[in-house]
Amino acid sequence: MNKQKVIIALTVLVDIIGLGIILPSLPFYISKFGGSAIEVTYLFATYAACSFLSTPMLGALSDRIGRRPVLIVSITSTAIGWFVFASAKILPILFLGRIIDGLAAGNFSTAQSYLVDISKNETERTHNLGMIGALFGVGFIIGPMLGGLLGAISPSLPFWAAGVLAFINCIAAILFLPETNHNRNTEKMYINPFRPILRAWKDKQLLPYFIVWFLFGMATSGVFSVNALYFADVFGFNALTIGIIMAIQGLIMALNQVVGLKHFWLRHFKEPQLVLLTLIGFAVGYTLMGLVYTILFFFGLLLAVFAQSILRAVFVSEVIGLVGPKIKGEVMGILGSVMSLGMILGPLIAGPMYSYKNNLSFLFSGLYMFVAFVIIYYHRKKLMNVVPDENVDFLSSRV
Repeated sequence: MNKQKVIIALTVLVDIIGLGIILPSLPFYISKFGGSAIEVTYLFATYAACSFLSTPMLGALSDRIGRRPVLIVSITSTAIGWFVFASAKILPILFLGRIIDGLAAGNFSTAQSYLVDISKNETERTHNLGMIGALFGVGFIIGPMLGGLLGAISPSLPFWAAGVLAFINCIAAILFLPETNHNRNTEKMYINPFRPILRAWKDKQLLPYFIVWFLFGMATSGVFSVNALYFADVFGFNALTIGIIMAIQGLIMALNQVVGLKHFWLRHFKEPQLVLLTLIGFAVGYTLMGLVYTILFFFGLLLAVFAQSILRAVFVSEVIGLVGPKIKGEVMGILGSVMSLGMILGPLIAGPMYSYKNNLSFLFSGLYMFVAFVIIYYHRKKLMNVVPDENVDFLSSRV
């Protein structure tokens, strides 16, 4: 692994550990302020709303001024946001902390652009983006375990730790992170966050992919926002136990991405095939989690973890492979913005549903992913009917 890849990997890993630290303790921390399941999910939605506004602009900005300054600003906002969150005395300050973090939330999309910049070919691009997924796995092994231990000491301690890690990450980026974008976009940049989405809406080739990514954001964020609540309310787990379960999920993700993606999945399947397989895997997994049987819940969770560990890398790689070099960062930003839009609606719907009946959010997420599967499946089938080619299988088509 070259020096640039090592540096960006460490930068992303520290950021993910910081995120993983806070998850097991979040329901217990919110309860100190009298917050319910709805407030927990609305905190996720608040961050996503701010990220929706900022991510496309940051992606386009990184195409023009470089990846490095954008990433440094983003990491700095994360540190400040978590310090505000940890020091809160009243519920509105918790929302302020998430707003500060979300208004410059370009960490992951900019890191992905870094890895695309240094990729020499399609296979390396997929492997590099798969590394981001693997880092998610590793980060979610270390982070939740650490968060569970710290949360057992004090509910606010994990959030202070997340802020400190983000601050260290910022210093490391300033000192060691090189610039990789040497193919700058000189076109006028628009700051309206809806403009690139409107442009994307007119792109008939990419539109189905953006819709699928939106549904993926809705489904995963809906489940993500209620998972710890469900573990605590239904199974009676404490922060440490929740942290251990999340760490096991992270271990499975990391192994599947580091070993499985490179040595099995990409050898036996093409990217578009893996997209379809993982979408239906999500649909089945989330549906099983909503059937209120313990064994089916954990089997569905395992299935969703496997799908999660593959889909992000292959889906983003496929989309980026369809666009020109000068707008890759902008398309990354659009994907991030579409994801953020889904992550606004997902928790906003999941919170009230959880309060009404706690398994409904899982069933709805399964439905979202089934719809996403159908969209991609029939999009490719439609293209094959329009441009028939006996040598092309729509399952393995680049489009």
